[in-house]
Amino acid sequence: MPTLILLRHGQSQWNLENRFTGWVDVNLTAEGEAQATRGGELIKAEGLEIDQAFTSVLTRAIRTCNLALEAAGQSYVPVIKDWRLNERHYGGLTGLDKAETAAKHGEDQVKIWRRSYDVPPPPLGNDSPYDFKGDRRYAGADLPDTESLATTLDRVLPFWDADIAPALKGGKTVLVAAHGNSIRAIIKKLFNLDEKTILDVEVPTGNPLVVQLDANLKPTAAKYLDTARANPLPELVG
Repeated sequence: MPTLILLRHGQSQWNLENRFTGWVDVNLTAEGEAQATRGGELIKAEGLEIDQAFTSVLTRAIRTCNLALEAAGQSYVPVIKDWRLNERHYGGLTGLDKAETAAKHGEDQVKIWRRSYDVPPPPLGNDSPYDFKGDRRYAGADLPDTESLATTLDRVLPFWDADIAPALKGGKTVLVAAHGNSIRAIIKKLFNLDEKTILDVEVPTGNPLVVQLDANLKPTAAKYLDTARANPLPELVG
């Protein structure tokens, strides 16, 4: 039966600096590299043989994918990269220090931007240094200038339906190495979570979430491989 492995990238430099990262292409820290490698070691210890991997077009996710596959002894696995697996676009918050942003706008407002389901941050300004429209990775794409979790879902799910789901329906074991919010979008879809429940789902960095699926891609079991770093899951299966 198909198996899905969801792996959030390891700690990035801006995770460490507590900045809103979104689509900015920052690299992993040494700790993030170690987390990605540990994720691959856990995949190997579990005896999982990956047939296909998917990741975003951002370095922290790509390197997490590569490091995990290498540690699992499966560097040969084909990898598809697509911008629709990118992290949520944080709009005008991109690059800002989270604590300073809370001090400026108020903790309640920042909490709404970060944790509500369908309220996006202010859009990215035309004078922002983080304008992605000239980046060739996104050539021809209709790019957002800000996103909520709901609109992140809107761009992740067509890629899921067109590329990831068919691989799983073919009985493959699939690794998706991506970002906290793009993985939450997949989790919401898979487990049919409501808008309130998905907001409480926190995906730990570098810890593979293994989901066993039936032929209709309905989850039959789910677990984090690193139990010491496993954040609580909602009642996903049952």
